[in-house]
Amino acid sequence: MQTSELQWTSHEQEIVKTAVAEAHQREITALVQVVHDQAQAIACMDDLWQLHDFLSARRHDLDGKYDQREPTPLFMLAGLIKDGWLSLDELTGLAAPKLAKIKALAQML
Repeated sequence: MQTSELQWTSHEQEIVKTAVAEAHQREITALVQVVHDQAQAIACMDDLWQLHDFLSARRHDLDGKYDQREPTPLFMLAGLIKDGWLSLDELTGLAAPKLAKIKALAQML
């Protein structure tokens, strides 16, 4: 079964939506702490611009990572698992073939 052929039930879509929202919140919380620490260490204008560049890069990364416009969220979920923001357990309720694909993709990324 190709990833483009996967059908997602409304229950599975809700599981994905909830899991992605929780992963996003975890990552944002971690980012806020990093930014807080970096902001406290600003001692000169170069430090300020480095923080600006860091935030710009992170925003671009987060906007792409959590883009849910794709018809199948397999790669997004696998990436979140690989990066440690999501666990496979949080996807309990998805069909077994989907879970297997996500797990395999997370190991390959």
